[in-house]
Amino acid sequence: MMRAAVCVRAGGPEVLEIRKVPIPAVRAGWSLIEVKAAGLNRSELRTRQGHSPSVTFPRILGIECVGVVRESTDSRLPAGTTVAAVMGEMGRAFDGGYAEYAVLPNELLMPLTTTLPWEVLAALPESYLTAQGSLDALGIASGDRLLIRGGTSSVGMAAAAIAAAAGVETAATTRQETKAAALRTDHTFVDDGRSLAGAVRALWPDGPDHILDLVGASTAHGSLALVRRGGTVCISGSLSGWLIPDFEPIAAIPSGTKLTSFHSKDTAGNAQALQHIVEQVEAGTHRPTIDRTFPLTAIAAAHRHMESDQATGKVVIIP
Repeated sequence: MMRAAVCVRAGGPEVLEIRKVPIPAVRAGWSLIEVKAAGLNRSELRTRQGHSPSVTFPRILGIECVGVVRESTDSRLPAGTTVAAVMGEMGRAFDGGYAEYAVLPNELLMPLTTTLPWEVLAALPESYLTAQGSLDALGIASGDRLLIRGGTSSVGMAAAAIAAAAGVETAATTRQETKAAALRTDHTFVDDGRSLAGAVRALWPDGPDHILDLVGASTAHGSLALVRRGGTVCISGSLSGWLIPDFEPIAAIPSGTKLTSFHSKDTAGNAQALQHIVEQVEAGTHRPTIDRTFPLTAIAAAHRHMESDQATGKVVIIP
């Protein structure tokens, strides 16, 4: 038997119940992982609230985890291998990382060589792979100017670190002035919903070359108007929801300006990219920001912490 945080129905954090359940059995094409740590994500919050129609309850949530292979049907994953897993319908179509053990598809498992502590390793897969993919989608280059909206999110802080290492001049926004000091960027803006455009234009009269918008639905129109003409906006987050209301592309997208996105599901199974990120963290190039760690038994408190927008950086649970 094992302990798991089971989401028994849609609702508030109280619907996450710690239960003793059987350790899942290995089957063809899947491996048993002892979960050492798991990063929390806003998408899990929305699934718990009932905003993921494809998810049925009860379900063990968690779209990412790191741990050790205990039993595998794949010769490249012998017992004892350190692995990470992210996306691929984890915690949605099948049980995910909010547990002491998880049986996961072999194609999702990314074998890693690392000496990082488990809580640090757990802060990397979803956040850093999404950040790297988003910056690749933007096509950033040394000397460019990048604005990150939603800068104190775990993806925002990861993107700032990667961009700075690439020689990009970075600015980031936060809605809470108390969080501004945590941003490790060249410039910081407090986004009060009214004065951001003027403040950014005072710094960069033509606008930033690129905007990574992690707030999403509520800020997309403003980002398209703020980026320099011919620049690129990449929407990779949904902190404000999934849908852009009243979006008319021809009116909303200035001529020559580009709107793109990065789907975090595209990070699944990219072991080479994650290993590179791990090595950069080990070398001190990147310093992941871990807001807090919680034991699995405090999963409801962890969700309350995340839902109340108290976190700056990554929240991690330790089974």
